Amino acid sequence: MTDFTSLLQPDRGQPARAIHLLAPDAFDAWRLTQSAPTRALLAAQRFAGKPGTHAVVPADRDETRVVATIADIASPWALARLAETLPEGTYRIADSDRGVGLLGWLLGQYRFDRYRKPDGEGPRILLTAEPARIAEAVGLAEATGHVRDLVNTGAGDLGPQQLEDAAAALAKATGAMLTVTRGDALATGYPMIHAVGQAAARDRAPRLIELEWGDPQHPRIAIVGKGVTFDTGGLDIKPSAGMRLMKKDMGGAAHALALARLVIEAKLKVRLHLLIPAVENAIAGDAFRPGDVLMSRRGLSVENTNTDAEGRLILGDALTRAGEAAPELILDFATLTGAARVALGPDLPPLFTDDEALAADLLAAGVAAADPVWRLPLWDGYDDLLKSDVADMVNAPEGGFAGAITAALFLRRFVPAGIAWAHLDVFAWRPTARPGRPKGGDAYALRATYAVLKARYG
Repeated sequence: MTDFTSLLQPDRGQPARAIHLLAPDAFDAWRLTQSAPTRALLAAQRFAGKPGTHAVVPADRDETRVVATIADIASPWALARLAETLPEGTYRIADSDRGVGLLGWLLGQYRFDRYRKPDGEGPRILLTAEPARIAEAVGLAEATGHVRDLVNTGAGDLGPQQLEDAAAALAKATGAMLTVTRGDALATGYPMIHAVGQAAARDRAPRLIELEWGDPQHPRIAIVGKGVTFDTGGLDIKPSAGMRLMKKDMGGAAHALALARLVIEAKLKVRLHLLIPAVENAIAGDAFRPGDVLMSRRGLSVENTNTDAEGRLILGDALTRAGEAAPELILDFATLTGAARVALGPDLPPLFTDDEALAADLLAAGVAAADPVWRLPLWDGYDDLLKSDVADMVNAPEGGFAGAITAALFLRRFVPAGIAWAHLDVFAWRPTARPGRPKGGDAYALRATYAVLKARYG
């Protein structure tokens, strides 16, 4: 993982190059106050005050300073492009860094170099006059970097065992209790997890990973993450174009691990229950088949109409397990449906919940953290689409209508009534790079959900 801990330091007057931040509409007036040589240098660098650009100009004592035009100084990503493009060294905001987003400075320097040599660039260190903000910014960057690292790792190097290892490392570091149910031991207690993962190689056996932390007297919350470490589609095999990125189908588990880490590090007053059903949806002679009727932990029978709709099956058993402990809140993250991407694109994860207060909190937190979600309905009228002729329900209705909604409705059947629950259908992948957000694995709704938990239980 990228080491973020040294990239923000308290400002104690150390030598540093100054960064002057300008709003785009202030550039022309500022330029007129500069000396003729400085104006000539700005012109030579073609710096015209366009948002997201910067120039290096003279300062006192033969030093240089950076002038950057920032469209929204309060944005978490305001400093991200600078962190990506400035030479290595130490910097400070010239006037005041109060209110300036620090997260982008950190994540602008994220690198995933597991499979190639590092670029050799040294760190860009930012001095801040608000040292109290450093710990949270670093924590959020580390959590986001953890999601990115897990999702970017090839499936050959990240299977159910490696997700278990990540949970075990978190448990060891925090004193949490880890419980894992593996392989054939799932067949009676978690039959849908077992069915989806049974065709994988022995060293990639399916498992339910559970971690518990916190005072049992505190309110109990559950965080659930879909952990399909690779998805062939099963016997309803995906085409090659659809399979290429399926290393990211454990993105929900990556989000759940990262959020659990934030909760524990902040010492929120909760009894945390983390659940990750981890499987590889493989193809072999014992793969589950279209038309098979699966029993679930809850006792509902499910007609499997599509082996490529496996994520909701493993989540069904995990949500049932979470509900048995009677938490007051369940959050689940899953790279669940292509329909969500068709509806809202890659950047905006749909939020499903019947709890109005929870919906309002998550929506508001998403806006405040620049980590938005968009609420889609748990439309009762579509519940009939889950009807089966031979079982209690199907896992994938015919026709493809409202695919993200019907998937959420499927999950809702495994959440006990009276428990606040939210389902986030995250993409976990950024198809186009933006400042601080390189192409590849990424976290969505992580900061928003953490903000809600911190507000409720901090």
